[in-house]
Amino acid sequence: MSNDPLANTLLANLPRSDFDLVRPYLTVGAFSRGKVLAEVGDEIDQIYFPLAGMISLLTIVKDGKAIETATIGRDGVFGAAAAFGLHRSQVRAIVQVPIDAATISAPMLGRTAEKRKAIQLLCIRYNEVLLAQARISAACNALHNVEARFCRWLLQTGKVSGNKTVALTQEFLSEMLGVRRTSVTEVASKLQSAGVISYSRGVINIVDHSALRERACECFEALQREQAI
Repeated sequence: MSNDPLANTLLANLPRSDFDLVRPYLTVGAFSRGKVLAEVGDEIDQIYFPLAGMISLLTIVKDGKAIETATIGRDGVFGAAAAFGLHRSQVRAIVQVPIDAATISAPMLGRTAEKRKAIQLLCIRYNEVLLAQARISAACNALHNVEARFCRWLLQTGKVSGNKTVALTQEFLSEMLGVRRTSVTEVASKLQSAGVISYSRGVINIVDHSALRERACECFEALQREQAI
């Protein structure tokens, strides 16, 4: 388990005096895969700075189906907008890859943000990153084929989580991509036959990273540019 809050890039990039102001109020904990951190409509009272692993943000439609619109790893934060007052989640936030995270109450981060501009900017700028991710994901889902999106998703997940191995079912991945499970099965089989990935018992392992990038759409590069805040 990673227990150093400075493993989160946003916290590490704060001026030392600003980090020292926040540090006493941070609590580090581990959260297992599938843990729901917030549902749509929930008031956000805890803010999460991942130190390892990945959080997925899902948009939920009327029939209950969900599609991933953004991901958060150790270079990000979930719930930072709540530091500026009452804030209800517009998405379902779920732990996609088990995370270690430094958490702080929204009111406490709000009080520190009132005192230090760097903390205010951290909250505002990363919210813009998430909005940009959502825009790119929406365009990707509308314009690109399933294989390109599948490859983009694996690259993004590997980059954010820092892990070439992803444990998940095809059913869950089909939900992330907003496609039928049979489509995911066909693409996974094709990529495995080509030696790009290996897939067994709900675990996907990236075997040939270069080949995966060649097959992914340009949205992966676009997402990386947006992450470089």
